Amino acid sequence: MGSPPPPSASEARRAPLRIVFMGTPALAAHILERLIAASGQDFIVAGVVTRPDQPRKRGLKMEPSEVGAAAERAGLPTLKPEKIRTPEFLTELKSFAPDLIVVAAYGRILPNPVLDAARLMTINVHASLLPRHRGAAPIEGAILAGDRESGVTIMRVIERMDAGPILLQRAIPLAADETQGKLKEKLAELGASALLEAIAEFRGGTISQTPQDESLATYTAPIEKARSVIDWSIDAAQIERMVRAYDPWPVARTTMAGEDLLIWRAAVCAESSRDEPREDSAHTAAPGTIIGLKPDAIVQCGDRALALLEVQAPGRRRMAAAAYLRGRRVAAGARLGS
Repeated sequence: MGSPPPPSASEARRAPLRIVFMGTPALAAHILERLIAASGQDFIVAGVVTRPDQPRKRGLKMEPSEVGAAAERAGLPTLKPEKIRTPEFLTELKSFAPDLIVVAAYGRILPNPVLDAARLMTINVHASLLPRHRGAAPIEGAILAGDRESGVTIMRVIERMDAGPILLQRAIPLAADETQGKLKEKLAELGASALLEAIAEFRGGTISQTPQDESLATYTAPIEKARSVIDWSIDAAQIERMVRAYDPWPVARTTMAGEDLLIWRAAVCAESSRDEPREDSAHTAAPGTIIGLKPDAIVQCGDRALALLEVQAPGRRRMAAAAYLRGRRVAAGARLGS
């Protein structure tokens, strides 16, 4: 597929660009809301595409996705296809007469007929600095990798995952205590601003495309609850990043005396636990062993030790890890995850 030409100056004066927005979760909903708020003479949101309604909460009442709910509040026509590779969906999509299709966390690879439904281009708001962290979990991936910065990429969508040319990028530093939840909020706002910049460049005919360097590409897999179980044999720093990357979902977890235990906050101990023994000798303690309880609960890892700061038992509130262990009368030498 060749690169579509930018709109001419005369086209820009004639009518606002018609945008169709495709997305599902809260991050995408924030971007859609910013897009709606900024619409006017330069562009309008002609329609929205999101996932079908799903049963939610205890009553399993059918409820729309976050993007679907935002579209409903704005009174926008919305498509919720079960399948996107059908003539029926393509006909409905084309009925919006989109100049641009904007994708944000839609969660499906779009086939070329859908991409070609946009007169100018189909673009994506991706929550990483491509080509780093392609795939389904770029926010978690950046934290797990210990990256010092993250950001958003506005890219042209092609029928290959996150591999299209870059139109615009914006970066932000990652805080030492960055969690998945905090970073999603930051990147939702940054992504909305970057998208509006890109739309302005389309209107002005100044949009440009830069191919990605395939040699620098990395990939992230979808986050599953099974991946949140802590392996205490790995380095303490990796486990601490895991705790932050999986907050607020699926939450890093272990077991204590056969009971699940969620780990909400943790910190790598400044000194190596193998250099200075605590109540139980850290020189011989197996990974997962509690080697200290005051002032924090200290757990031996494969390399170094980790201080558990905040935990949660099933059906209980979040609380200080040391208080939880004292309440259970856990002594040094007990093991987590065994």
